[in-house]
Amino acid sequence: MTGIATRYLYLVRHGEASPDESELTEAGRRQAALLGQRLRDIPFTAVHHGPLPRAKQTAHLIGDQHKGVPLHVTEVAGDYVPYIPEKDELPAESADFYLRFLAGATEEERKHGPVLARQALDLFTGPVDGEEDRHELVVTHNFLVAWLVRDAMHAPKWRWLGLNHCNAALTVIRYAPGRPASVLVSNDMRHLPTELRWTGFPPELHI
Repeated sequence: MTGIATRYLYLVRHGEASPDESELTEAGRRQAALLGQRLRDIPFTAVHHGPLPRAKQTAHLIGDQHKGVPLHVTEVAGDYVPYIPEKDELPAESADFYLRFLAGATEEERKHGPVLARQALDLFTGPVDGEEDRHELVVTHNFLVAWLVRDAMHAPKWRWLGLNHCNAALTVIRYAPGRPASVLVSNDMRHLPTELRWTGFPPELHI
């Protein structure tokens, strides 16, 4: 009889990208390489990444240090808006701020993003079939990391908003059988030297 084992989901926002987002900067490549070194001893079964160059390049730089681990490109790990709330779902004091932030989303993004977000929950979350724990890495973008952290905390769907993650920062979620999901690590940059931390984060939030 097949058992149920724990999934450890490692979530990474891509390294720092160039202004046109066509590639990683030199700092972004260093961030990715250093993160790969930190994760070198993790027995990953797979590395998933989004299709955009900044996520793909980050995943390959990490994957270079995990020989034999397959890399899977998937739109589910891409850059999209996972959920757009109605005004009455949001706290009154911040509703207008968040709705202005989301106003630029196209009709296609509003339709397609939530579909991908549901697929991400199906693909990346929950315990796994089998006798051995599974370790999976997803190299993605800020919005999806926030969406999956929100889900792990059983927070309202709108609460992905306001959860920011730095370039090449690490978040780890554990999905153990018979237990609620547990966020073990969030936005962790200990593998990065001071000059490579906090990229991709608003300056006023640097600490």
